[in-house]
Amino acid sequence: MSESVVSSWSAVSVLVVDDEPGMRAILKKALSKKFAQVDTAGSIEEAEELRKRCHFDLLIVDINLPGRSGIEWHEAFDPSTRRSDVIFMTGYADLDTAIQALRAGASDFILKPFNLDQMMQSVSRCIERRMVERQNFALQRDVERTYPVDIIGDAQRTLMMKKMIAQVAPSLAAVLVEGESGTGKELVARALHQLSKRSGPFVPLNCGAIAPDLLESELFGHVSGAFTGAKKGREGLFRVANNGTLFLDEIGEMPLSMQSSLLRALEQKAIRPVGAEREVQVDVRIVAATNRNLKQEVEEGRFRRDLYYRLNVLTIELPALRDRLEDIPALSHHFTQQLAKDLGVKPVSWTHEDIQSMQAYDWPGNIRELRNMMERCLLLGKPPAEYWRELAGDAPLPMVPQTSNSAPDVIEDLAGSEASLARGERPCSCYDTHNEEQFCYPTSWTLKEVEKSHIMQVVDSHDGNKSAAARQLGVARKTLERKYKDWADESA
Repeated sequence: MSESVVSSWSAVSVLVVDDEPGMRAILKKALSKKFAQVDTAGSIEEAEELRKRCHFDLLIVDINLPGRSGIEWHEAFDPSTRRSDVIFMTGYADLDTAIQALRAGASDFILKPFNLDQMMQSVSRCIERRMVERQNFALQRDVERTYPVDIIGDAQRTLMMKKMIAQVAPSLAAVLVEGESGTGKELVARALHQLSKRSGPFVPLNCGAIAPDLLESELFGHVSGAFTGAKKGREGLFRVANNGTLFLDEIGEMPLSMQSSLLRALEQKAIRPVGAEREVQVDVRIVAATNRNLKQEVEEGRFRRDLYYRLNVLTIELPALRDRLEDIPALSHHFTQQLAKDLGVKPVSWTHEDIQSMQAYDWPGNIRELRNMMERCLLLGKPPAEYWRELAGDAPLPMVPQTSNSAPDVIEDLAGSEASLARGERPCSCYDTHNEEQFCYPTSWTLKEVEKSHIMQVVDSHDGNKSAAARQLGVARKTLERKYKDWADESA
């Protein structure tokens, strides 16, 4: 049995019910080597009292007990409340007994006398089923199939963020992801989990979306009857995420009363379900995220200082989309391809006018807003530039901020033309970086001709320094290099 499998059992609880003290002692000693919580009882009545106070993942029950037999423990096998696997033991096997055990909900059936290997194999099968159930429950909350963990973009701040993620992912320390709403904090958390190679699931929780009085039960779970309406026990997300990653989004929304419980769970690596008497050991990596300034929240008394320092072991700051506008072409292409497939429409390629209009926008909603706009444009069949024109009432499109000497962004799919230059047509006045003289072009020139002439003048004004010219034009140097190559190919 691999170490990873055994370690995943640490959050599993077991109850042994047998009237023989020797059998209880043997099983408890053997099972305690694998599980953090193993309890025993000598009768159904005693076992039921324990079950009311604690949640048990596995019940190992002798059928022939004084008073009520194991099969008559109806409370534990009620389909509306039952959340435990059951292994029945008996020294008096017959067909009727086996049928009754199966009808009662037995997961396995073992004849006495047995050796410990037989019992541990049976326990292993039951626990592995339990682990699969937890994984499936986690996958129901997981939207990884819709939101892949690839972080799109090659802007400098994006590359720095990717490098930081790769550095901190293998650590077991808590990570605090900070950034404005819509910058992709959950995507970063998923990337951290994926690169960490942890064997458990990724479990997300939006702390602001859960009522404060239910948050403790959501995180730590509860036992049956712990509070009004708790007709059956429930596993908390800490146990679901065992050996995995628990992502606490909007951690700044967590009530102060809950913050102390979370701090204790992080420090002790153990949780106490609501209404339970014992703690359960868990191995969970915490990634927290917030769009608030937690340091300021601490100073103003709205967030616990000790919890802040416990979460802020490693910090990743996500840049706003307005600070990584170079990523918009790649992001818009990615979302267009993805959404076109999801919506069942034909993917399109946006023109430079569309990209330019998107790069001129401030994007207060960040990447989430960009994705929503891509979806809207695909559904309406309107390119972004046209959408903004209609939104503004046919007002001129917003342009990328420029200095008085700068030019519009270079259109990616345009190539210059030598024809107009060969005809000797030039702007009416020369480009002068010192007196900022404006220029005019013959009205007969095409946009391609104006573009080429303007780029060449800006490069000449910088004595051929294309890097400086690119900065003034507001484009990447590689764009200018590509332009010059295209012009050379055309004139060849």
